[in-house]
Amino acid sequence: MERLALGVLISGRGSNLQALIDACADPTFPARIAVALSNRADAGGLDRAAAQGIPCAVVPHRDHPDREGFERAVDRVLRDAGVGLVCLAGFMRVLTPWFVGAWANRLINIHPSLLPAFPGLDTHRRALDAGVRFHGCTVHFVRADVDSGPIVVQAAVPVLPDDDEARLAARVLAAEHRCYPLAVRLVAEGRVRIVGGRAVVEGAAAPRGAALNPCDCASS
Repeated sequence: MERLALGVLISGRGSNLQALIDACADPTFPARIAVALSNRADAGGLDRAAAQGIPCAVVPHRDHPDREGFERAVDRVLRDAGVGLVCLAGFMRVLTPWFVGAWANRLINIHPSLLPAFPGLDTHRRALDAGVRFHGCTVHFVRADVDSGPIVVQAAVPVLPDDDEARLAARVLAAEHRCYPLAVRLVAEGRVRIVGGRAVVEGAAAPRGAALNPCDCASS
């Protein structure tokens, strides 16, 4: 089985990178990490990758006069590594239309909200301020507009009455670690098609029934 080569882009601790590392450690998983790349030399995720013998690269964004120059340097690293799918995993740089176009439908991101709700930053605080009963995460194909694009996988987590940002973020992060490997598997197996503005997943079942929050246990 030829495994899809991943380029994982990070800026920080790399917890979602670790989830992908763990998934790719299974020889039956249909993808492998060809390179882990960061715009920061001190990104903790690089240590995670290096410990597993994964090639690492650093492309400091401050070494380039503009965003496109930086992205062209990133692009060269990815192409030299034979990457077929780019996975943004806490990569804290807004990508230009040039890069998004160069990797069209081969570039995915994980975002800590149920898009299209709460794009951008501070998603957990905003979810709590809005009083939503469910929050979660989304893996989606990247488009030029930030935090937009066809959705591959989402996970919903309940917002609990005593939640603060940290508790809610931890629950969402645990869901992210399940969602990202699943999304990569679906893409690598060729089961995801882009139809119009939607990602259609072949041969995947949707959960049945509704989740309620709050649940009136006294009446059940």
